Formats: sequence, C-alpha cells, structure tokens
Amino acid sequence: MSSTVAPQRMAKKIALSIALVGMLAAASCTAIYRNHGYVPNEEDLAQIEVGKSNQQDVAYVIGRPASKGLLQGAGWFYVGSRWKHYGARAPQEVEREVVAVSFDDKGVVSNIERFGLEDGEVVVLSRRVTKSSIKGISVVRELLGSLGRVSAGQIVGD
Repeated sequence: MSSTVAPQRMAKKIALSIALVGMLAAASCTAIYRNHGYVPNEEDLAQIEVGKSNQQDVAYVIGRPASKGLLQGAGWFYVGSRWKHYGARAPQEVEREVVAVSFDDKGVVSNIERFGLEDGEVVVLSRRVTKSSIKGISVVRELLGSLGRVSAGQIVGD
C-alpha cells in the first residue's frame, strides 16, 4: 500500500509544479499598461473660456502643468502618455497626448489645442482659437517628438 502512495504523491507534485510554471509563463506574457503625466478631460477644458479666462482660472480648473513654454506667450502644456510593458521586452509608448493652453500678453487664454501622436506624426485632435495665427506649434511638435527618446544615461552623462 505504501508503494502506491509515494508515486501518486510524486505525480501530484509534478502536476502542481507544471501548473505553477505554466501560470507563471502565462502571467509573464500579459501586457501591463502604465499611464504617465496628466491631460485634462474635455469637461474640465469646457469650463475655460477662450478670450475670457486667465492663468489663475486655468490653474484653478485644471491645475498648473508640469511643462511650460520656454518662449514668452508660448503657454502651458499638459502631457500624458501610455506605455505598454510586455514580458522582458523594453517598454513601448502606445499613445501620447498634449493639451496646449496659450495666453496673450495680458495672461488671458487665447488658444486651447489638443494634439495626439499618430504613426509618428502630430495630429490636431481639437482646437479653440480666438485668432487665426497660431503660435507655438513647433514647441508642441518638439514635446511630442522628443518624449521617449531620452535615456537615463543621457541625462546623467554616462
């Protein structure tokens, strides 16, 4: 009787080990998505009136951004991206969005634009403008184009 119990226990342990290895392999192949940055939603942006709201209004409604334009009057930029981590592969950026809020010389909102990145090209998703001349589009292109290209080694200087 003891001679048949030992092989059955060994078979159960082997089956359990195989099942555990299979579950770990399946879990390692599952994609994990992570969001970075902040982009205000359309409902919050609708509260900001082009030509009437000022910088304090924007800061109260959607908060201050992590990125501001370097040029005078370039505006505030809200940048968000979505990254896909898949197993041992390097993370891949699958989505990027920028909301640009431009101000005139008096600090009043002159433009609100939403940009996306589709197939490596900047795409305007929405635009609310008071004037026909749009400034700062090249700054947005730089923001969308440069994120993800900088490695930690380049920042540290290795």
